[in-house]
Amino acid sequence: QVQLVESGGGLVQAGGSLRLSCAADLTVHSYSVAWFRQAPGPGHDFVAGVSGLGSDTSYANSVRGRFTVSRDNARNTVYLQMDNLKPEDTAVYYCAAVFGFARVPEDPNRYRDWGQGTQVTVSS
Repeated sequence: QVQLVESGGGLVQAGGSLRLSCAADLTVHSYSVAWFRQAPGPGHDFVAGVSGLGSDTSYANSVRGRFTVSRDNARNTVYLQMDNLKPEDTAVYYCAAVFGFARVPEDPNRYRDWGQGTQVTVSS
C-alpha cells in the first residue's frame, strides 16, 4: 500500500498559478499516479495523470494546455502545475496511485491508494 500526501493547495486569484505535490512513502516509478478533484457533490473527476509504465500523460479536456503533470522519481513525488486558474477549478484535489498500466487510467475506481486531499480555491 502506498501512503500519499498532497500539499500546495491554497487561495489564488483567477489567472494565477499553483503547484500541487503528491509525495509517496515509497518508490512510485512503476505506479500510475493521477490527480482527481471533487467540487461540492459526489464523485471524483479525473484531472491529469502519469502512467507507471511508459510515462504516458493524460489530461482532462478542461485543463489541457493549462495544467502539467510531472514526476520526480528520485523524490517519489508527482507534481501538478496549474496555470491560468479559473474559478471553476475550485475543488479539493486528490492524488491517487495504482501499480502498473502503460496508459493512465481515468476511472477513479481503478485506484487503490489515495491521499487526504488539498483545497484549491480560485477567486474571480
